[in-house]
Amino acid sequence: MIPDPDEAPVRVLVHELFAEHGKIKRVARILNERGYRTRRGAAFTDTTIARLLEDPTAKGVHRVNYTRTDDRKGAWVHKPESEWVYQSVPAIISDELWDRCASRQKQIAPGRGAVHLFAGFAYCACGQKMYVWANSPKYICSACRNKIPVDDLEEVFRAQLSQFLLSPSEIAAHAQAASEAVREKEALVQSVEADLKKASGESDKLYALYMADGITKEEFARAHRPVVERRSQLEDELPRLEAELDFLKIGIVSREAALSDARDLASRWGSLPFPEKRQIIETITDRVVIGKGEVDITLLYTPSAIPAGKATHAQGFIAATSWKRAG
Repeated sequence: MIPDPDEAPVRVLVHELFAEHGKIKRVARILNERGYRTRRGAAFTDTTIARLLEDPTAKGVHRVNYTRTDDRKGAWVHKPESEWVYQSVPAIISDELWDRCASRQKQIAPGRGAVHLFAGFAYCACGQKMYVWANSPKYICSACRNKIPVDDLEEVFRAQLSQFLLSPSEIAAHAQAASEAVREKEALVQSVEADLKKASGESDKLYALYMADGITKEEFARAHRPVVERRSQLEDELPRLEAELDFLKIGIVSREAALSDARDLASRWGSLPFPEKRQIIETITDRVVIGKGEVDITLLYTPSAIPAGKATHAQGFIAATSWKRAG
């Protein structure tokens, strides 16, 4: 099996949109509005998006022998996992993007009324979520009573954020990721151009058939309407993609300006209002795991090639000097 040059860029887009929006219905709606269609030319549905997100073929692991037909209903059902067979195939998305989508599928979004910065993101090393109890200045695990002061956890995160934004290895990894994003966007532009050319060809064939009295006016109108609609959608989508591609290329050139903004964010963290801090945490954080003497911070959008470190607190969390970031 090899990636289909027309379908693969769209499948990558499915994962990128879900990583950004976190809602299957929204991903299907965006794809349909932009003129994308399934392999059979149908509109994307919630079921289609869910199936594509769950299929590990995109990350290079193809499943076979994992379904069977239910004799009573004729529906496809999963076999026991012990019978599944996996084959290695070329990947079209990174493990980091796959993990980010899987995390968004499993993660329950914190409520809008969160009153603590890491509510919904703080986990104990034992696996339980940690909360700030009433009249307590600490995040506490109800299962094992592990705890960490609220202010100390914020300081660990701030220091981690500063290192993440300013580390030379982080900068180099993101430059590489930006170049890869440009290549993926170029592939998507080419795919849309091919679809647009195909839609235009279908329109021309239908018109020629109508002019040769091969179909009636009513048949022509019925067959031509969806083709015109999709061509219009693709004509709108192509300049949008080209603009995004230009933006990505400009972004690579403007990396120094972005680094300046990053430094500014790290230095301003202490003066930011609570809602802005919370929004940043919700945007870039997967989870924060508090152990006995260490904090593991998993950030979204983190290049997978970067080695991990650990945040220790031999003399209290504020004294942390080295870090671990998984992902």
